[in-house]
Amino acid sequence: MKESLIEETKKQTRAEAQGAMSLNVAYIGIINGLFEAIRHLGTPSADEIAKETGMDPAYVRRWSEAAFAFGYLDLEGDHYLLTPKGDLMRPSHPETLMPVAIGSVLSTHMADRAAELMPTGERPGERVLGERKNILPWFGAMLEANFSGLFEREICPGLEIYREFDKKGGNVVDLGCGNGWYLRALAKRCPGLRGTGLDGFEENIQRARRLADHQGLSDRLSFRTGDIKTFAHEGPVDLIAMNRALHHVWDEKETVFRILESHLAPGGAAVIWEPAWPDTPESLRSPRKRPLAVQNLGEHVQGNHLLRPEEIVEAFRAVGMVAEISLFSEGAEAVIVGRKV
Repeated sequence: MKESLIEETKKQTRAEAQGAMSLNVAYIGIINGLFEAIRHLGTPSADEIAKETGMDPAYVRRWSEAAFAFGYLDLEGDHYLLTPKGDLMRPSHPETLMPVAIGSVLSTHMADRAAELMPTGERPGERVLGERKNILPWFGAMLEANFSGLFEREICPGLEIYREFDKKGGNVVDLGCGNGWYLRALAKRCPGLRGTGLDGFEENIQRARRLADHQGLSDRLSFRTGDIKTFAHEGPVDLIAMNRALHHVWDEKETVFRILESHLAPGGAAVIWEPAWPDTPESLRSPRKRPLAVQNLGEHVQGNHLLRPEEIVEAFRAVGMVAEISLFSEGAEAVIVGRKV
């Protein structure tokens, strides 16, 4: 390798390392409510930020210096104020970058676990998500901030099933509902909808109930803990959704797809939203699909793997359902709609 290329590579790698440092700083500010507190206070000192958030002043002073160094805060004397970059890290900002910071730290955690487990091949399962006590409470909010905009802008307008449901309403079940954002989005769009969310984490269910109640939707939406593989519902269902949940239970796909088919009313649909694992490795080099490769490594730690959309279509066909693939977000996201005929 030529010396000039070596130096350029070293420079680029150091810049990437600083990007990771920057997101670590943002993560601390998000988890401990520091960005929101600064927005509320206007131009506080570090000690005033600490008092507002109940944090240790010495920690807050050092965090404030780091946040200033990476451009999240500006200084006026010894008082801080949010820059536009810092403002975007507020979880309540409509265009928040919160999921970028949360996802970065989660990725680091998964990388550490993968490095530890690679010599033995152990795959400890989804409990690894709970190993970082600060991440799991933010997991649903991270997914909502990452994907609710895509749902509203591209997916919902782009699929006939949602237009049908908007007209007639009906019963919806969301398997692996997380914090319930998908059901809440549908309920706001479809006044005639009644929905049930199921998730394996009690923390997610409690959060989903609080958010539905806050938005005035608790009379139409209910949430309960449960296992997708043993799901049962009284009466037929018009729509069953699984958003980024199928790859978690793919090892028992025969059971899962029998459950989907048996619970749907005639003409009903199962809507599966998954990251679209590509057919060829070359496409993983594209900036949009590169994160899929890192996610798939983390999924392996959890005992999962990402799916090609065609695999999901075949699983629908195996239970007598007709399925169609739609791709979004430059081909990185796939929604497969399976109809019960």
